[in-house]
Amino acid sequence: MAESHDAVDIIRVKRDGGRLDDGQIDWVIDAYTRGAVAEEQMSALAMAILLRGMDRREIARWTAAMIATGERLDFSRLDRPTTDKHSTGGVGDKITLPLAPLVASFGVAVPQLSGRGLGHTGGTLDKLESIPGWRATLTNDEMLAQLAAAGAVICQAGSGLAPADRKLYALRDVTATVESIPLIASSIMSKKIAEGTGALVLDVKVGSGAFMKNLHDARELARTMVDLGTDAGVRTVALLTDMSTPLGLTVGNALEVRESVEVLRGGGPRDVVDLTVALAQEMLAGAGLDVGTEELHTALSDGRAMDAWKAMIRAQGGDPDAPLPTAREHEVIRAECAGTVTRLDALGVGVAAWRLGAGRARKEDDVQAAAGIEIHAPIGTTVRKGDPLLTLHTDTPERFARALDVAREAIVIGADEDARRLSGAPATHAGIAPREIVLETVRA
Repeated sequence: MAESHDAVDIIRVKRDGGRLDDGQIDWVIDAYTRGAVAEEQMSALAMAILLRGMDRREIARWTAAMIATGERLDFSRLDRPTTDKHSTGGVGDKITLPLAPLVASFGVAVPQLSGRGLGHTGGTLDKLESIPGWRATLTNDEMLAQLAAAGAVICQAGSGLAPADRKLYALRDVTATVESIPLIASSIMSKKIAEGTGALVLDVKVGSGAFMKNLHDARELARTMVDLGTDAGVRTVALLTDMSTPLGLTVGNALEVRESVEVLRGGGPRDVVDLTVALAQEMLAGAGLDVGTEELHTALSDGRAMDAWKAMIRAQGGDPDAPLPTAREHEVIRAECAGTVTRLDALGVGVAAWRLGAGRARKEDDVQAAAGIEIHAPIGTTVRKGDPLLTLHTDTPERFARALDVAREAIVIGADEDARRLSGAPATHAGIAPREIVLETVRA
């Protein structure tokens, strides 16, 4: 049992810009998890942390204290190294789906504990649950067995991992303290470190559709998380990636699964493939393998990654060959003038998909597997008047009105010269215009 402290004294120290010592941090996290520190007291402390910040040692101890409230997974029985990826969330971010089997096809185990979507960012589990029969919940023994047999698992994190984080996350959501970088970093890393992976690659999104809207904040979050992982003995690297416009050409659960399968067949949108390969290369490097981009592209085109995908889906009860759900209703947004698409705002597209039923406003809400948006004209596409720009899908047509409003505002058509200036390259009439998807890399 941690030494007893006084919650008011701890709040006062941080309120006044002081540094919390190890004993204070251990006690307040443990006491809050047990209910001995009141919600209003932890609310005050969270606000003090938001305003005053934490140094590296404080954040590391805070993270360790949250891990100590629950269990830690152990993959030492596996005959292969483990590596994982975490994304801070974006629009059209289906990367985990092709990434996990691609990395597994090189003999590295990928234990990917994922979550469900909330608001405009999609959840990996929601996407996979559009596959008939697939189940998200596995026991620790089932997860280990699947990693040994199939090499990859994407499943729901158990309630035993960092239970303090679950309680604190809910509190931050209703006290305007979500934006605190020390609390964001410790929330993510407490679960990832407790997960027990040997290496971790962080995909920190930057832009309108991301939690971090600018490079400065994204760098700070990435550096904080890389330091936390390194201090905990996990080989950690972070990629800062573009989320100003959606990833790929689909947003929505079944739609994104379909696009992920295209990538696993050796096709798919260029930006999705590029980011999948970049993250796979870092994950494999963390596991001690030096694999070039050409070899990774080959694994996508020759069927190895697809075989790993099918094995992973079947192991969790899913039928990888079954038809995916399709929506009962759709509406097409068409170009009102000729020109080139110069803007396709990720946040606007994400909110539109959410309003169609692809996301949820509250944790207990259901999502529509088939709801979402197809993108026919990504940035750089030259269009004529009347050409389709977006197709909106839903099972509930009464949702169209509010979704159409925000979707129309998300897309801008300008002159060709505007497109060249924005993209840094000549506009294209098909596919996605050249785009630097990886902006920076942050290493230990």
